[in-house]
Amino acid sequence: MPNNDSSETSSGSSITAHHIRVQKTARYYSLGTLSAATREIWFVIHGYGQLAEYFLRHFCTLDNGTRFFVAPEALSRFYVKEWTRVGAVWTTKEDRDAEVSDYVAYLQQLEHVILRQIHEKGLKREEMRIWSLGFSQGVTTLLRWIVRGGFRPDRVICWAGDIPAEIDICHYKDLFERMNATFVIGSHDEFLTPERLNRHHDLLAQAGAHLPCIRFDGGHVMDTNVLHRVVQELSQEAILY
Repeated sequence: MPNNDSSETSSGSSITAHHIRVQKTARYYSLGTLSAATREIWFVIHGYGQLAEYFLRHFCTLDNGTRFFVAPEALSRFYVKEWTRVGAVWTTKEDRDAEVSDYVAYLQQLEHVILRQIHEKGLKREEMRIWSLGFSQGVTTLLRWIVRGGFRPDRVICWAGDIPAEIDICHYKDLFERMNATFVIGSHDEFLTPERLNRHHDLLAQAGAHLPCIRFDGGHVMDTNVLHRVVQELSQEAILY
């Protein structure tokens, strides 16, 4: 991995950053049973300061025997509040490129693990649809996985997040439209400010990208009732294709 990160101390000595690759154990959770009845595989990506197990609980009522949910957990954990609760984070501003490369490689490997399980059970991948949902920081994580890691789900739900700045929407417009990328945003989301949303909509308009946005009355949260409505709407659309 190339490195140009160095600084000079007051004494004139040079401090240089270096990178080495190490093995790390990643954790993911699943919900439901992968079987001949499975028609949808869901990859759901949690947000900042969350853990995969608890994030996955939002999807329990969607577990109807035909869906299998996979929730990867971010590689870095930390104490969220007064050493009482642990959360995970996908990336920070520090050494971001390396962190993004690491989690994209991790998510690629996880996808291969699930595809191998499908094959080992004698199931047919072509009879299933792949759904994906990212929440908050999970949106940028999911979209980078798509752009940098070659992930190709049939459905993309971007909940409480927008497209990361480094992704050229013009270049990936057709790809996102083919995957039916849909944004879900609360009307009182304190992080997605009006200025940020206006920038998002302007970029989509300039690119000529037709990516729908579903608004709901709420804040920066996963709302189970809204999730049901969104899935129902998108499932009805999927029947038309």
